[in-house]
Amino acid sequence: MKNYTLIIVALSLFFACKTENKEVVDKVVNEETIEMLAPVSNSDMETAVIYEANIRQYSLEGTFDMFTKDIPQLKDLGVKIIWLMPVFPISETKRKATGGPDSKFASEFPANQQAKYLGSYYAVTDFTKINPEFGTKEDFRELVKTAHDNGIYVILDWVPNHTGWDHEWLKTNPDYYTQNDKGEVIHPEGTDWTDVADLNYDNQNMRTEMIEDMSYWITEEGVDGFRCDVAGSVPLDFWQQAVPELRKKKDIFMLAEAWEPELLDGNLFDMAYAWDGHHLLNALAKGEKNLNDYEAYIQKIGKDYDADDILMNFVTNHDENSWNGTIKERMGDASELMTVLSFMLKGMPLIYSGQEYDLDHRLKFFEKDSFPKTKGDSWKLLQKLGQLKNTNPALHGGKNAATYNRLESIKEILMFERSKDGRSILFVGNVSNENNKLSIPKAMYLDYMTNQKIEFKGDEISLKPWEYKILIR
Repeated sequence: MKNYTLIIVALSLFFACKTENKEVVDKVVNEETIEMLAPVSNSDMETAVIYEANIRQYSLEGTFDMFTKDIPQLKDLGVKIIWLMPVFPISETKRKATGGPDSKFASEFPANQQAKYLGSYYAVTDFTKINPEFGTKEDFRELVKTAHDNGIYVILDWVPNHTGWDHEWLKTNPDYYTQNDKGEVIHPEGTDWTDVADLNYDNQNMRTEMIEDMSYWITEEGVDGFRCDVAGSVPLDFWQQAVPELRKKKDIFMLAEAWEPELLDGNLFDMAYAWDGHHLLNALAKGEKNLNDYEAYIQKIGKDYDADDILMNFVTNHDENSWNGTIKERMGDASELMTVLSFMLKGMPLIYSGQEYDLDHRLKFFEKDSFPKTKGDSWKLLQKLGQLKNTNPALHGGKNAATYNRLESIKEILMFERSKDGRSILFVGNVSNENNKLSIPKAMYLDYMTNQKIEFKGDEISLKPWEYKILIR
């Protein structure tokens, strides 16, 4: 009788996990029992908002703890995945102080100034340790636990293309690195990344150790996947080797900092960057491109990517903010429209640290910085967009995305409808700095941003420059 009871309990737990991905399961990690979410599911990918956490700059303290306390409120923004920028120790050797082609190392500055130059997160010393700048490994575990307790997944920013110059592999296994004709280890060719040493993927032992280090974070620390830095610069056959090995341990979420469609084939990466889409949004905001270019982009991604491929849509991230400017600098009066569009298109929208707090300056990359946390217009906007993304199937953007249908309009007006499961959302945006008029398809709608019901009967309505409407029916 006891055996039958155990079988019934086991089956009940199995089906509970299958039907509700937020089922929490226990796992023993480092002699402690921690709670873990069931793995990321396809339904999560349909409705998720992803949040890029820049721990160094998120708070005055720049610690895990100060970010962890704010995780519960990220749910209000629809966040289901937190991407942590690299959390590993940063090399002291060739530690960067400034960027660009004329970049300088901290060591080139007077001794009394060198301490403020903290270096790049992407110059990793050890792939299995924590940067003490952010706290301890116990603090990291508390971050993961808090996220999981709130139904949010955590993925790590992984740096597979190179290491910092203090990594022990440089001492023990220099053959793990690319070398010149003189046998000297070099930085990645064609880049100004002089603070890192280029890894040699012809070396199979290095590949094995890389996979082992990635596995550690899944099996021992409970993370839910990886965002892989410059994934397209790493040989495709490494990902074909590594990802299946990692997925044997857990159904993880994999994001490639790349655009190449082949990275999304064969159950490799779940999502890639919509780089072309991001550049298009910038250009539309500046008036450098128009809706003909927009349509060409939509047609191109429809041809280049499979129907179940996912792209990450964004108006900012750590690179864009630090090196190319704030959303307002790049997009001006079109900032809100472009942000809304990043949620309306097929794919998964990104929020970068500080975006929700009206981030209005370029965050320093190699030094300490921060931003005030006042919930203003951006918080309200992202909250409404996130709730809509989470709850309305017409915005599903994953492997079974809602349909997309561009509707005819005047040349400066973008109008399209997305539909799924009997639900529809009509997006209308004036992509210009001029007033424009258009006719909305006849129907009764809910204006989502004002929460008012409106019946359109075919009469023309006016839209101010960069004005938009999200209409639900």
